Amino acid sequence: MKEIKTFENVEKINKFAAEKFVEIAKDSIEKRGRFTVALSGGSTPKKLYALLATEPFRSQIEWQKVQFFFGDERFVPKDSDESNFRMANEALFSKVEIPAENIHRFLTENGDAKTVAELMEREIRDVFKLKENEFPNFDLVFLGMGADGHTASLFPETAALKENQRIVTENYVPKFETFRLTFTFPTINHARNIIFLIAGADKTETLHEVLHGEFQPEKLPSQAVKPINGNLLILTDIK
Repeated sequence: MKEIKTFENVEKINKFAAEKFVEIAKDSIEKRGRFTVALSGGSTPKKLYALLATEPFRSQIEWQKVQFFFGDERFVPKDSDESNFRMANEALFSKVEIPAENIHRFLTENGDAKTVAELMEREIRDVFKLKENEFPNFDLVFLGMGADGHTASLFPETAALKENQRIVTENYVPKFETFRLTFTFPTINHARNIIFLIAGADKTETLHEVLHGEFQPEKLPSQAVKPINGNLLILTDIK
């Protein structure tokens, strides 16, 4: 099921997203005893994470039952200004009582990009107790979208767009001349809930093309986000 909700500004997007976070967290914990969520990077999510650490949201969440992952990460040290983990840690993790073992970051200090991706895949397999060839069912995956149509670190015309066996992969992005670490489309699309946070006038044309244009995921990777058996919610300030 796909639903698009349009808001006046980023603040209203984040308030609604925080309410959905609490709703999905409560439902997941009630049904399965835990809440598994993959975070995204960017300025809009940063404000959302900071909001979750304040009332009335903070006290509604059983933080010790939340398992945090990252849908993608830059191949940088964990204390880098570019690190998605650092951003989430400063905005959220350090502000709430959550066990350190519940935060599953990419261990970028432990080898090359392929090794780091494999370590994360192994960790996800352990947490979800997956059999061979199984994909995890995250309760919630947050995504953003770039003006070029990328999502997570699945950039236009990069190798990771065709990966359909691995849960996590390293993806070389020529325009940045570096590797990124990212969930693959099968991992994203097996989630129970996917929420896009899309804000900014610079993305107007791209979002329209993603939603209404020809299906060409090599050019517009966000088009390939199609939940297999879950909900897709797009929150945007683009009219």
